[in-house]
Amino acid sequence: MAEPTPRENEPVADASRVPWWLSVYLKGAAMGAADTVPGVSGGTVALIVGVYERLVTAITELDPLAVFLLGDVHTSDGRAALVERLREMEIPFLLALGSGILTAVVTLSQLLEVALTEYPGPTFAFFFGLIAASALVLYGEVDVGTPRRLAVAAFGVVTAFLLTGPIAGVLPSTLPVVFLAGAIAVTAMVLPGVSGSFLLLVLGQYEFMVTTLGDFVERLFAALTGGGADLVGPGSVVVTFCTGAVVGLLTVAHVIRWALDHYRAATLTFLVSLMVGALRLPAREIAESVATPSAQVAVGLLLAGVVGAALVLGLDHVTADLGV
Repeated sequence: MAEPTPRENEPVADASRVPWWLSVYLKGAAMGAADTVPGVSGGTVALIVGVYERLVTAITELDPLAVFLLGDVHTSDGRAALVERLREMEIPFLLALGSGILTAVVTLSQLLEVALTEYPGPTFAFFFGLIAASALVLYGEVDVGTPRRLAVAAFGVVTAFLLTGPIAGVLPSTLPVVFLAGAIAVTAMVLPGVSGSFLLLVLGQYEFMVTTLGDFVERLFAALTGGGADLVGPGSVVVTFCTGAVVGLLTVAHVIRWALDHYRAATLTFLVSLMVGALRLPAREIAESVATPSAQVAVGLLLAGVVGAALVLGLDHVTADLGV
């Protein structure tokens, strides 16, 4: 894979120490690890590791019409034109970054599936701390002192509160819903402070996707080792979600960027308010997971929430000078 041309003022990795693709892969892994848990933003991590602006630019430069260049791939000039267009669209960079993101998501989904099954109370307490601290940090970045923004904030809180309440079950985990969830969740890559997993949580698809991805990885491994596992069920869900994510990158991400460019304060106010309203879901899950209330259980839940909040506040401290 050819190394992408560095952008102006972008530091160039020392080839004698770390190959460019490995550096980008590891940065993608950090982003994927962040976006696997609700409340921690992959976009924020992208800012920390210095790939955010390049990522957003690369996403907006993706051109589906480039596929027509494949018609001339049988000629040397056609192949050269295709390679040049792929480099212009930062495809090598996106492939390395995406591979890192995918690796982290697949790996952590296995751990999260166990955590949600075996330790739902502490896990959701951890999520509660992540989301609450994220909302607190992001509210400090926006001014909600005008009547219009207060109305936007109220609308965001009520919307998330309703979506994560009893009517949350109305949204089934069908393939069309999974497609939509993928398109929405992927926008977190262009939204520092907003987690893709949080958006899945609001849509009521987080646990379903974590469980399905874990199941798919297990079956895929079994199939590769001669186990003959059926991949159609979970595989169709994973493919549908990824397809939605690609469509989201080409459409929804552009809409979000337009909204931020033209109505930044109102957009951020709405997104942060979604976090506040969505706290209803982890709070409900925590309450339902506690079979026998006790001081020891309460301390454990509190500690998990504090750890989650501390993680977000630590990231905010690191990014204080990055304009997050």
